[in-house]
Amino acid sequence: MTIPVHGPVEGTAKPPRSRRALVAGSVGNFIEWYEFGVYGYFATVIAANFFTPEGGSDVEALVKTYASFALAFFFRPVGAAVFGRLGDRMGRRPTLILVILLMTGATTLIGLLPTYATLGVAAPWLLTLLRIVQGLSAGGEFGGAVSIMTEFAPPGRRGLYGSWQSFTVALGLLAGAGMAALLATVLTEPELNEWGWRLPFLLTLPLGLAALWLRLKLEETPSFQRTRTRTRIRTRTQSPGAGDRPQAVTPAPAPAREVAKAIALGAGRLMGWSAAGYTFLVVMPSYLQSTLNASFQQALIATVLANLGFAASIIPAGALSDRIGRRAVMVAGAVLVAVLAFPLMHLLQGSGTSTATKSLAVFAAGAAVGLMAGPGPAMLSEMFPTSVRYTGLGLAYSLSNAVFSGCAGLIITEAIERTGNIDIPAHYVVVTCAVSTLALLTLRGDDHRRALRD
Repeated sequence: MTIPVHGPVEGTAKPPRSRRALVAGSVGNFIEWYEFGVYGYFATVIAANFFTPEGGSDVEALVKTYASFALAFFFRPVGAAVFGRLGDRMGRRPTLILVILLMTGATTLIGLLPTYATLGVAAPWLLTLLRIVQGLSAGGEFGGAVSIMTEFAPPGRRGLYGSWQSFTVALGLLAGAGMAALLATVLTEPELNEWGWRLPFLLTLPLGLAALWLRLKLEETPSFQRTRTRTRIRTRTQSPGAGDRPQAVTPAPAPAREVAKAIALGAGRLMGWSAAGYTFLVVMPSYLQSTLNASFQQALIATVLANLGFAASIIPAGALSDRIGRRAVMVAGAVLVAVLAFPLMHLLQGSGTSTATKSLAVFAAGAAVGLMAGPGPAMLSEMFPTSVRYTGLGLAYSLSNAVFSGCAGLIITEAIERTGNIDIPAHYVVVTCAVSTLALLTLRGDDHRRALRD
């Protein structure tokens, strides 16, 4: 489903401008997902430092840690609505500058935050507050980043350009996992638990300053400039005294009901990507440690391999969707993930399974998720006209992530604790991918050939 708003089609951005937009949009996504990955990878350490008062259990602390994780995701739709509105009215560039400032500040402060042992009960509350700020800024990041990537994209390459958003997600998660693995290798466990976990969060400060510099040099997108220009012309020609001057042709406002339907459908189309992505790429370290008794290093190695598979398939999937369509590639990914879910769990659980087999399995699972993630940003961008694109695709993405990514760790950990069923992650992934497949089948086969609508 796309919102039936018609107007002049997109122009062609010059290649240097397109590349600058690609880098400026990607860097914010990298920082966002690097931090979210770090938080997931260090979930057990954060639980011990912030959510384990005297007498509390490790499982209870981990559940509280994931609750804080989920809460940040539930503020993403709020951020998508607030910053999306700003981005659709004021422009993509100034809004993305504000977003990167908030994201960098909140993440850096987490690295400086006193723990429960120092600050008492205020520590988890302050951590949760900073997670909320991160959620708000992350909600505003996706819509703006994908808007500038796809609105600057040359004709016939939206899938490729949009896939860089997902690719930088993979790079951010890999960087977070790599940093966690490095610290776990060079530091002793007491050092890691006491102060080492802070270093990945503090590293966000120089990364954020670099992202800010790139976004300050960014131009506004051609689509937004055209829409703003036509709005100004319409305002002048409709003002008193305009006489019989011809009015400019402008796109009709997108009906609120149609926008809401498109947002809900977009969230459904992303459901499998959101659930499988976080289950296999972020929650897996804690699952392997708490349920399968793997070491911290073993869990991180498995996660790195899954993220490598994810990264390897994203850009080829985006480029392929420019040739054969978003629907074919994304449906293939959702079905493949559902088919692989139970065999993957059983391979990881089997004590006799070789390390090479386990490694290949998690790599394949990550690659299957990448088939959904590569075309996903362009698919969403094509569902909305310029006047509501930032808001619409940001809300669809953040709602899907809030429910099916943010709650993944909490749902899986709590369900395993209550039922004792260690196949819960597979059940979760299969159900969400099945629903997502049905939503993806409603895509038109030629959406990738159509120009973005102003």
